Amino acid sequence: MSIKHKLTTKEFLVPFILISFLFFLWGLAHGMVDTLDKHFQQILHLKKSESSMIQFALYGAYFGMALPAGIFMRRFGYKKGIILGLSLFSTGALLIAGTTSFESFWIFLTCLFILGCGLATLETAANPYTTKLGPKDSAARRINFSQSFNGLAWVIGPLIGLYIYGNQSMVEGEKLASLILPMAIIGLVVLAVAFIFMRLPLPEISEEESGHHVPMAADEENEFPDKPLIKQGHFVKGVIAQFCYVAAQTGIFSYLINFVTDESQYPRFDVKNGPYFLSIGFALFMIGRMSGSYMMGFLKPSRILALYSGLCILLLPIVSLNFGWISLVSLYAIFFFMSIMFPTIFALGIRDLGPQTKKASSFIVMAIVGGALFPPLMGFISDHYTMSAGFFTPIPLFAFILYYALKGHEVKY
Repeated sequence: MSIKHKLTTKEFLVPFILISFLFFLWGLAHGMVDTLDKHFQQILHLKKSESSMIQFALYGAYFGMALPAGIFMRRFGYKKGIILGLSLFSTGALLIAGTTSFESFWIFLTCLFILGCGLATLETAANPYTTKLGPKDSAARRINFSQSFNGLAWVIGPLIGLYIYGNQSMVEGEKLASLILPMAIIGLVVLAVAFIFMRLPLPEISEEESGHHVPMAADEENEFPDKPLIKQGHFVKGVIAQFCYVAAQTGIFSYLINFVTDESQYPRFDVKNGPYFLSIGFALFMIGRMSGSYMMGFLKPSRILALYSGLCILLLPIVSLNFGWISLVSLYAIFFFMSIMFPTIFALGIRDLGPQTKKASSFIVMAIVGGALFPPLMGFISDHYTMSAGFFTPIPLFAFILYYALKGHEVKY
């Protein structure tokens, strides 16, 4: 096998494993949080558009924290950025555990915002760092492989949601009590991981090297475009594509439980088992990332991205038109096809940016704010029409991703 097709190199194997574990940690948080909309609708009697503030708080933190996190890492490096992210993650989780007795949705959202700031910092650090831990040609494949652990955690996260859903108490002071144990455990585990990272040596990679840590032929090396980021078309369009993807993903993830429990065609589905249905979707999501990472060993990532986004566009109307089990199967297929989009767009967006990589990564992570803005719109449509009708709304978002995969990702020197 040619060295340029290797996933990583021996010198970066241990750091690559450690960073991949971080993907698992924040995936666990996302997988659990995505189950909470329906729970808060029941316990605190919220509308769908109101419960979507959970996503607004979590993903809004990405918009507020990504740029400061990037500035922090440009000054102090990837390792300290990771430690900062883990510290904020732990603080937010422990605050949620400690404030449940107030039974305040707004206090919960504030604590969740702090947790989200930690996740934003981790993603700003780990996503670009992963692309640097090996040959440049396998950067997209490498980040997809690491993101597979994120997908695995997303399968487990909803199972934690089953424990949370198990509490249907209406006693004052106990309505949110089932959040205490999982949040406390997550907070303490993440804090322990932060201490481990403090003690571990991690290579601080110079952005000028941009992944050229292995010998390459002279004609394979490119000069980094000497242009500001705003004039780097593939980067700017990558930010927009990432906004579109996270917006669509978050809406679909957040309302799957509502889809299978609210529609009259699925009368046997108990809302208490809602996290099971989300976990099935996340299992397909994980399989999609693992198989996608393998396929990128011999197919261009942009071509896979184009194929998968096109299939999502075709499947969403089937979901929305309420064809019973066919619609449900189509919705699960969308989970599979969305799987490779975030890491692939990320890798294409920061390609060949050299010294500007950390700054560019911050802006792409900021684009995750799409996950804060889109679910309220989808919830509003669902409140006023039907849950199925809400699944029409992501179609234009996947259309832009299709354009990015076909043309917009090209680097112009």
